[in-house]
Amino acid sequence: MLDTKYPAEPFRIKSVEPVKMIDRETREKVLKEAGYNTFLLNSEDVYIDLLTDSGTNAMSDKQWAGMMMGDEAYAGSRNWHYLEATVKELFGFKHVVPTHQGRGAENILSTLAIKAGQYTPGNMYFTTTRYHQEANGGIFYDIVIDEAHDTTAYHPFKGNIDLNKLKGLIDKVGAEQIAYVCLAITVNLAGGQPVSIENMKAVRELCDKYGIKVYYDATRCVENAFYIKEREAGYSNKTIAEIVHESFSYADGCTMSGKKDGITNIGGFLCMNDDELFIRAKELVVVFEGMPSYGGMTGRDMEALAIGLRESVQYEYIEHRIKQVRYLGDLLLDAGVPIMEPVGGHAVFLDAKRFCPHLTQDQFPAQSLAANLYLESGVRSMERGIVSAGRDVNTGENHKPKLELVRLTIPRRVYTYAHMDVVARAVIALHKNKEKIRGLRFVYEPKQLRFFTARFEEI
Repeated sequence: MLDTKYPAEPFRIKSVEPVKMIDRETREKVLKEAGYNTFLLNSEDVYIDLLTDSGTNAMSDKQWAGMMMGDEAYAGSRNWHYLEATVKELFGFKHVVPTHQGRGAENILSTLAIKAGQYTPGNMYFTTTRYHQEANGGIFYDIVIDEAHDTTAYHPFKGNIDLNKLKGLIDKVGAEQIAYVCLAITVNLAGGQPVSIENMKAVRELCDKYGIKVYYDATRCVENAFYIKEREAGYSNKTIAEIVHESFSYADGCTMSGKKDGITNIGGFLCMNDDELFIRAKELVVVFEGMPSYGGMTGRDMEALAIGLRESVQYEYIEHRIKQVRYLGDLLLDAGVPIMEPVGGHAVFLDAKRFCPHLTQDQFPAQSLAANLYLESGVRSMERGIVSAGRDVNTGENHKPKLELVRLTIPRRVYTYAHMDVVARAVIALHKNKEKIRGLRFVYEPKQLRFFTARFEEI
């Protein structure tokens, strides 16, 4: 009988990349050299790499075959036409603008759609998204439901927008002061939590009433579709592709990083239905990314992305993807390790506040927990808390998010359940000795997106 709770990998492995575990003394040395920032570790010093699922995916045989079909023409590549047709078919938008990755799309949308002083309400911030919005004079405003900020609260669609919060902002500042609503599916910093179709419809209806545009962060839209199929009434018999298509029917456009649900190592795009915005976006993509028919990607990249998008909506693929993440989460929950519940789509998030109750948020508990997990096990993860939140652009004070998390991010089609067992044992062992984890302070703090390159020392 097939195991539907934790299905086996729906693929066979035909190429392998050796990994090794360096000894603890060496890990301690390289961690200090990296300033206790896991982003600054060399990959060859990492045993199991759960830093991110962005561009770390394993491509299929069809994708690798497609790489050999790259049309590397500077303009009008046939691979671009295939990617464009694929995105239009799956997402349903009228126009597609290619970019080198998701933040390229965020930059163009923010530059074109935000006037200084306008608000960009969204269901929890994401680091690069908020940076581009604020860099263009926008003001981020959190409108996610309250449950998203509570790691112990259960809600099947914890990424939903709170309509009362959105309506309250509209009443307070006026519809003309809202550039657009940014709806992420799923919500990364809330633990990969999904958004329901019901909520998407309601947001669309409210925004239509006031003439406000809605743009999705579509980066993990396929994972979101799986949760809709699994949890939302009336969708159990729908295909993943049908759910993805319906989801975007309630949006005016989207930004997309192909490095996640596109199952590739690079690439992204911006979609919209607005003809005038499309013309302006094509003009701007030439400045920041490249020609409107490659946007910073090679022909082979575009071919691989188009194939990956089509593979991502296959049920067997996405079922295993979600449930492998859930397997790790269940192992940790069974051992009493505090995590974001329910387990999200792309990662298991450790609750650093509950994991390290002896540390204050100003002592960067999530950053320290990520560093100590690497030190004890060779497993690389990343901080998603006060360090990632950055500083208020006006006051210079640290943003203090309610969530202080460590993200154990699972690359697609890279690791097996056995690797998840190793990770679980490492986290559980660390949790039993959590009192030994010490806080950190900045040695070097960059002004922008500091979590990438900041350096720390132990207190």
